[in-house]
Amino acid sequence: MLRLIRRSLLIINWKTFVITFLSIASTAFCLHFEIKADFPLTLIGTAIVFPIVFSIGGAYKRREVALDEYGSIKAHGRALYFAVSHWLENPPNDLKAEIKSHLENLLNSCTDVFTNPVSQLEETEKGVYNSFKDLSVFIKSMRGYGLPSGEASRSNQFLSKMMISFERIKHIYQYRTPRTLRTYSDVFIVILPIVYGPHFAESVTSYSYGLQFAVPILFSVILVALDNIQSHLENPFDQQGEDDVQFSVEKYIRNLD
Repeated sequence: MLRLIRRSLLIINWKTFVITFLSIASTAFCLHFEIKADFPLTLIGTAIVFPIVFSIGGAYKRREVALDEYGSIKAHGRALYFAVSHWLENPPNDLKAEIKSHLENLLNSCTDVFTNPVSQLEETEKGVYNSFKDLSVFIKSMRGYGLPSGEASRSNQFLSKMMISFERIKHIYQYRTPRTLRTYSDVFIVILPIVYGPHFAESVTSYSYGLQFAVPILFSVILVALDNIQSHLENPFDQQGEDDVQFSVEKYIRNLD
């Protein structure tokens, strides 16, 4: 029950109450002065619902790509750890501890990049690139422990794929869905519930007293809820929504063995 309430609060916020109040006020004004009109509801679908649903679909696909690429970083990191554990004859424990440390630093640096504002990217991404550099030097050092050149080359391929995945996630983090489309939706979510006051006044004439405002309330809540869902999916790294990408670095390092 508490989880349901917490999830509901993610899609119902102050904006919901503001738009709902404006919609009720417009409807009450039109009822009082008998301003009535039968506006087409298809305008709502064209102006708001379709753009928001399109944005939700785009944001969801971005999140899925981010999950795939983050999973790729972790999987290739685990492959590097197995290279140390299984490809070398009697690898020293210090070597295993060193690769764990490098992987932990890398994932912590990635977490630092993606959970901080984009304005800090130039500074935070240095930690990730330093971690990649340390891993590259580490792979080279494995040759001194008897790692064949072919396996060293394969390890470098693992590292290369990790870097490619990071760059792809970084671009998802940097670039959002079209900002003009978001602005367009935000504007019409405010305007249409007010403009449709005459329509609500016309359509609720047969309703009992007090129920005249049920339609504008539902109308406003549904539109704002859709907009809030899109907003939470927009940035899958901010750790504020139920569908965000979760970074469990300690668990990952703990389960390497």
